[in-house]
Amino acid sequence: MPDKLRIIFMGTPEFAVPSLRSLVESNSNVIAVITVPDKPAGRGQKQTSSPVKIYAEEQGIPVLQPEKLKNPEFIAQLKALNADLQVVVAFRMLPEIVWSMPKYGTFNLHGSLLPQYRGAAPINWAVINGETETGVTTFFIEKEIDTGKIIFQEKDPIQADDDAGSVYERLMEIGGKLVVKTVKAIEDGNYPQEAQDESKEIKMAPKIFRETCEIDWTQPAEKIHNFVRGLSPYPAAWTTLNGLSCKIFKTSITEDNSDGQPGEFKTDHKTSLQFRAGDVWLSIEVLQLEGKKKMATGDFLRGAKL
Repeated sequence: MPDKLRIIFMGTPEFAVPSLRSLVESNSNVIAVITVPDKPAGRGQKQTSSPVKIYAEEQGIPVLQPEKLKNPEFIAQLKALNADLQVVVAFRMLPEIVWSMPKYGTFNLHGSLLPQYRGAAPINWAVINGETETGVTTFFIEKEIDTGKIIFQEKDPIQADDDAGSVYERLMEIGGKLVVKTVKAIEDGNYPQEAQDESKEIKMAPKIFRETCEIDWTQPAEKIHNFVRGLSPYPAAWTTLNGLSCKIFKTSITEDNSDGQPGEFKTDHKTSLQFRAGDVWLSIEVLQLEGKKKMATGDFLRGAKL
């Protein structure tokens, strides 16, 4: 076993940067980074690099940006790098020819306590489902997505005032430390490989689309409240207000169970805007009407005619 494994890091968004930074700061031997090609973004449609590429270039780490992961030219480049281990954080699905290439395999950091919340949006779904605990898992990649042998896990409580954004921020940092712990254990040749427990019901975390985010006001207030938390700040739960699409970022549950049809709203035109859920009224605290800025309800009502 070499002292320092030759590591290739694969990742794209902000969530992956603390893991790469932690590897660099722990003096791990990161020989290359693989990320998505630059894309036009923003009003000017300027070519924009991924957060992982920006950090890698600041550190002088070579970056590869293949369009297709099965491209023979990319596969040849990958083989030439002769990596011992590949580390994947928030990237895309890898073909077997890629994940099976290094001597010590490829491990992934996933934002849940596997086997729970396999899939593309584990943080969102854990909050939507009202979980009180989540965490991060490192596991070896195998053919079926998010099913490989678990190396390490780190738990993190979900607080009542958390939303997906605050959990994301914490898991991003916890994950960076877990990635380093995993690399060190593999370098030392002393690391667990535990099969995932398939005996209990497994909750999934599928990709979230706009239609997934529409609020169903017939649901109980607590369920809607968790739904809003789990989609805040992005991509955000939405409903229709005054005929316009309206994103809802923060709510609070009232004890008001006075009459009203699910989805009906009432307001004092000053500080309060409430929608009727399936059981009680739900207060809207932060929202964004189509074409307007995100704002607190009081500020919104000062300029809105409802």
